[in-house]
Amino acid sequence: MKKANVAIVGATGMVGRTFLKVLEERKFPINELYLFASQKSAGSKIEFGGADYTVEELNETSFERDIDIALFSAGGEISKKFAPIAKENGVIVVDNSSAWRMDQDVPLVVPEVNPSDIDWNKGIISNPNCSTIQAVLPLKELHDKFNIKRVIYSTYQAVSGSGVGGIMDLENGVKGMQNKKYPHQIAFNCIPHIDVFMDNGYTKEEMKMIEETKKIMNDNDLKITATTVRVPVKYGHSISVNIEFEKPFEISEIYSALDNTNGIIVQDDIEHDVYPMPINAEGTDEVYVGRIRRDFSVENGINMWVVADNIRKGAATNTVQIAELLLKKL
Repeated sequence: MKKANVAIVGATGMVGRTFLKVLEERKFPINELYLFASQKSAGSKIEFGGADYTVEELNETSFERDIDIALFSAGGEISKKFAPIAKENGVIVVDNSSAWRMDQDVPLVVPEVNPSDIDWNKGIISNPNCSTIQAVLPLKELHDKFNIKRVIYSTYQAVSGSGVGGIMDLENGVKGMQNKKYPHQIAFNCIPHIDVFMDNGYTKEEMKMIEETKKIMNDNDLKITATTVRVPVKYGHSISVNIEFEKPFEISEIYSALDNTNGIIVQDDIEHDVYPMPINAEGTDEVYVGRIRRDFSVENGINMWVVADNIRKGAATNTVQIAELLLKKL
């Protein structure tokens, strides 16, 4: 396989460092590696593949060199400014922020679900929201077989989804210290407020899940609603997913479909208290599905519980998987 020249934008952040960890674990074939971050982090050293790399300050000339793929995780404003600059220099950007997700000219990709969408990229590919990624893996397979009519999301999202500040709020809150990141104490609490509130009463996070699911599944007719909640867990998002289908099904068919879906591990043995939990998903790349049961309140419905590591599959790993697809086409 061809080796690529790769840049990491936001290399010193939580997701940026996980990019590097996942690239190394998956033996991504790198020729030259460039690490970019803010002025504050410039000059620091990061070890990768047995060698030390110096972090450079990101600026308008950073991409005026031979770079094939740039993995961005430095926030939406940085992506809006620098992704077009990278694109103009012939770099393909895989962006982990929300900046480009709903742009009609930018593919929104989960490799197990819609890998062919990268074919129509125009220099920027977007990585979906962490909660959306883990939800669409089981949804796509079930939609193909039974035609999903309606989805209700209720999320239980880890504080690492807010970065280092979220983790600090949880750790400090347990010690009785004041919160700084969240509007309320997160320790021993649940906060039904992720991102900003919109005019329609939903949060931006909830609308992301709704609209991104439709785009990835390529079905604007899907009926979807969501409530997203921050919980005092460090790593791993959990989602209660209620699905109503157009077609009738046997519950055994649901298990069979999910068992045979790439990237999913079914953990559902209630007699032995086996079901997905974030504490077990931490540090892994799979999406775990359990508590699968019929919803008796509608004619053709199920409930299921979906868990994944939000920093890995929900961010870094999915981004690297997109880069792997790109590498095959370079």
